[in-house]
Parts: sequence; C-alpha cells; structure tokens
Amino acid sequence: MEKPIPTRLLLVASALALAAPAAAQIRPGEPPITAITQASGGPIDAERAALHLEHVDLAIEVLPDKQRLEGIATLTLRTAAAQTRLLIDLDRNLPVSAISIDGKPLAHTAWSNPEGRLAITLPRPLKAGGSAVVKIVYGGTPHVAVRAPWDDGLVWAKTPTERKPWVATTAEGYGCDLFWPCLDFPRGEPDLVDLHITAPKGLSAPANGLLQKIETLPDGRTTWHWKARSPNPYSVALDVAPYKEVAGTYASRFGPKIPMHYWYLPGREAKAAALFAEFAPALDFFEANIGPYPWWDEKVGVVETPHLGMEHQTINAYGNNYKKTPSGFDEIFQHELAHEWFGNQMSAANWDDYWLHEGYAQYMQPLYGRWREGEARYAAMMDDFRNQIANQAPIVSGRIMTEEEVYEAEKGGPGSDIYVKGAWVLHTLRNLIGDQDFWEVTRRLVYGRADPKPGNFQPRFATTPEYVGIVNQVTGKDLSWFFDVYLRQAALPELIETRQGGRLTLKWKVPGDKPFPLPVEVAIDGKVQSVAMAGGSGSIAVPDGAHVVIDPASRILKRSDAVEAAQRYLGRGG
Repeated sequence: MEKPIPTRLLLVASALALAAPAAAQIRPGEPPITAITQASGGPIDAERAALHLEHVDLAIEVLPDKQRLEGIATLTLRTAAAQTRLLIDLDRNLPVSAISIDGKPLAHTAWSNPEGRLAITLPRPLKAGGSAVVKIVYGGTPHVAVRAPWDDGLVWAKTPTERKPWVATTAEGYGCDLFWPCLDFPRGEPDLVDLHITAPKGLSAPANGLLQKIETLPDGRTTWHWKARSPNPYSVALDVAPYKEVAGTYASRFGPKIPMHYWYLPGREAKAAALFAEFAPALDFFEANIGPYPWWDEKVGVVETPHLGMEHQTINAYGNNYKKTPSGFDEIFQHELAHEWFGNQMSAANWDDYWLHEGYAQYMQPLYGRWREGEARYAAMMDDFRNQIANQAPIVSGRIMTEEEVYEAEKGGPGSDIYVKGAWVLHTLRNLIGDQDFWEVTRRLVYGRADPKPGNFQPRFATTPEYVGIVNQVTGKDLSWFFDVYLRQAALPELIETRQGGRLTLKWKVPGDKPFPLPVEVAIDGKVQSVAMAGGSGSIAVPDGAHVVIDPASRILKRSDAVEAAQRYLGRGG
C-alpha cells in the first residue's frame, strides 16, 4: 500500500484503531525482530537468488487467545545453482521444532536461525537444476505490528461491538518471514500456494485464491483450504474474524464470470453493501482501459481489517471505515484493487522500481474520477497530489533497494513521492504521448503483450529500464530524456519565461543541463498553441498587451514557486 499516505487517511486509521484496540497480552513492537527480519529485498546473495519456490503448502493455526501461530510449511523448491545448504527467511520468534528433506527428518543440529535466516544443512548436496521438498514445523509468538500497515506484523484486535477476535497480518515492509518460511525478496514469489488456515470456533478465515473446502473439527474449529497462484511473498495473508459475507458475480468484458466476495464485520451490513456496489464499476474501468482482471480464474476478494489496507492478492485488506470523499468512490478500495494489475500481475523485480506499483495505482484514482465525472474531478484530484510532492530524493536510484530504503523518506528514500510524484510523471507522459499510446504502454507493462485475453498471459516481473523501452517502442521515439529527468533526479525541471520584443521565449532549466525537449502549451488571449522545445528552448510571437498563460491545462510536472511557498507555509517542506 502504501506506507506513506495523506494525513487525512492517517486520521481514519487512528479512529479505526481506537474502535478496535489490540489484545493486551503482547504490546505492539514485541517480540522484537532482527535487522535481517526487518529488511525485505535489497541485495541478494547468489545462493538465495538461485532458489525458486514451485509450491508452498502452509498449514497455520491462529490462536488469538494466546497470540500465537503454529505452522507447518512444506516448500517444494528448485535451485539454479549447486547448494550444500538452504537459506530460508523466517523470524526467529517462530522457532523451528522439526525439519525434513524429501520426507527424511533432520537432526536438530542440521539447522540454525540466530538472526532470522534459517540455515538448513542438506543431507546431500543439491545439483544445479535439482529440487527438494522441505517440511518445516514451527510456531511461536509473532511480532506485533506497531502501526499497521506502516509497520508490519500481526494485528490482534477485537471487533468493536462483540469484542471477538479480529486478526490480520501485514508484511509488505518487513516481509513474509514474519509468519511463514519464505524467500523474502520480490522474485521469491512462489508459483502456487495452498493455505490451510485453522481458526477458532465461530470465526472465518478468508484468504488468497480459490476456496477448496472448509473442514469443521470436532471441537468446532474450522480449517479453511485456499489455493492461489503466484502470490507476491508479502501478499499471502491471514485474516480471522467473525465475518459475514456478501457475494456476487462480475461479468467480465472478456467473457469470464468472476466471483466477487466481501467479508465484513457483523453490524455493518448497509455500509458493506454500499462498498460492494463499487466492485463491478471499478473492475469495468480497469478492464476497459487496461485489460482483463488478472485473477479471473480465482476471485475478486476484499476483507475488512483492523488496519487501513494492503494489496493482498485476491483478498485485499480494507480498513478505510467506509470513508466518504468528494471523489464519490472509496479511494482505498480502488487503490488496492489497482494493485491487482500493478503489483500482483505485474511485479517490480526490485523495490527500487516500486513506483511502477504505487505511481500507477495512485494515478488510477484520478483517472477513475475522470472516467466517472470528467476533467474537473480529475484536475481536483491531481492538484491534491501535486501539493504533496516533496522532491527530496529521486524516485529511482538505480540500486538494489530494500522496501524501507524506498518507502521511508527518513532513510533517504523517495517515500510518498513514488505515489504522488509517480502519478504526476504518468500524467505528464500521457499528455506527451496521448491516451492511445499511454494505455498501450500500460497494457504491455502489465501483461507483456498488447492483446491480453484470459489465459494468454502470466504474472510477470518488470523494471524501470524495461518500461522506458516499452515507451520508446510504442511511440517510435527515444524518450529516455524524459525519464532521466523525472525519475533519476529529485529536483523538478524549471521553466524560465522571458517576454521581450513581441516574443515569449521559454527555456527548460534542468540540473546538470540534461536534455529536456518537452513541448509546452501556451494560451495567448485564450488561444492555445504548442511551443516546440528542441534543445530545451523555444519561442512564440506574442502581441503587446496579450494575456498569456503557460501550460494552461497543467499538463506538465514542473517546479512551482506557489506550490513550494504553500508547502513551506503548511510545514511540508519541498
């Protein structure tokens, strides 16, 4: 999601947290985690990078009264390089009690986990191309989130009225290893996951993918078996509560009848029905402009959570408390739904490229406003984003990054700029290349092809250089200069205006004097003309006394004295 977000949404999250405080036994932030567990992604050593998860079977029992998890993870993995040991990410707060390799138990001396990276000595080396089935029995007290979803872990809450358990996980920042043995980097995505979640009597456990069956145990506990293909490591989720459910079917533009489900807390039926009514129109927007809902063979799923939200594939977390905004739609629901395309179907291979997730998902909000109400709504939403851009660090560094190095401005990353500045970069690109090319670029980014149909595409990884290549291919122009300025440096381009002798001269001022031939629209007494900016400058005749407005439709992301003054006044910096 979405770690840095506007203050108005933080207030919603705070109100929700007050309505449903966490259980008292274990305080937020406990038990503490190591630096290895807290880091997700970053540089990956060769022996870890060589591993690929073909199948994961997770059997997890959720014990709210004890604030514990008990799990059995069976990992079917393959290696691209010879291995004498396996390195699996798992928080040491979840100690391992047994491990077997291909059905043969290991001695306890064959593994260790001092810092959150489980090292398993193999009974015999694995050759390059070899595979193994690793069964890990573990359990314990998982780390409790301090301020989910901005800080990750378990959320042990109580429902506001009945005071029943309301449990959720978030793991985007610190990673999947907070509650299951995994490969905690973007390419650690498993091909297939089977989830068997056991919940206390009277509670439900909706999760990723398709429901296979619900088994009721003699004491009333239930085990929910779900099967999901290619979930992001951090998008595998646990959600347990006394949920009610509203369901329906979406008739896709591409043919399939797709199940839709929303699990919500009892007593909120009317609000839940209103949110559920937004599902089909939002889906239609994405399908009309981008292409098929990626998980057409599974479901559209949303679950009410005691935190604001997260893009958990086919079971998106929703905790916006049914907030109303002038846009007329629930922006958290719509943003998380966007991540089914930008994040879950198309995943960045490196956290440094996560503007492709967040910038695109953020930009889909004003584009949806435009789809629903027209240009005025679009402009109002874009203006709100513009005032939040900080420009403290480049959106793309060109390095292998951890999640926190990207999402947290305090650590030198771009922070919320991957959302709002990313959206404005895309806005400027769309106005430069036109709607037709913009949507084709987007389609190729998401699906790897221009003609997606259900069944002819697979989840894929993407990078910023690949994206630039797609733009150049679709437009038939080399627009690398555009991304060099907007993505790879913090400062915005500045437009210098000089009016003299019946001519208006415009010149782009860019740090390092990088090429930036971005054309500019000029309104002269209400007539809009485009000024070519070959070499970064251009001019146009302007009669004496004419009224001139530069970039009258605000098509370009550029430095603004007015925005910077307003940010200083509001204490936002910039």
